[in-house]
Amino acid sequence: MTQPLKVLFLCTGNSCRSQMAEGYGRTLGADVMQVRSAGIEAHGKNPRAIAAMAADGVDISQQESTRLTPDMLAWSNLLVTVCGHADEHCPLLPPGVAKQHWPFDDPAKATGAEAEIEAAFHRTRDLIKSRVQGFIDGLHAARLAS
Repeated sequence: MTQPLKVLFLCTGNSCRSQMAEGYGRTLGADVMQVRSAGIEAHGKNPRAIAAMAADGVDISQQESTRLTPDMLAWSNLLVTVCGHADEHCPLLPPGVAKQHWPFDDPAKATGAEAEIEAAFHRTRDLIKSRVQGFIDGLHAARLAS
């Protein structure tokens, strides 16, 4: 049996986008990947991100906002940055760790009425879900082909 891919999602504060990606990775791809998330810094969990994910049936409320450590990098096979700041400030990766960049707008920077801010979180959530699902589909296809 093929070992699951160990994916680490990285963003600036590990409060929204990387948390969402971790949640979808756990929920949609548990058979092909293990996932964690971290930030260049730890900003705590964003309640709007938790609510947006809950609205899609994914509970990320028990995930922790953590700061990236060398052990996390050593654990992973693939580091996925989900924002430009994390991509620019990503540390040197250990040998054997690949990197991908999946840029998503930061919904925490959305302004306006509450409904507009909520819509921004839902848009980002849906984009992340689509990207994670496409990635998982690719892993399944690669397993079938091997």
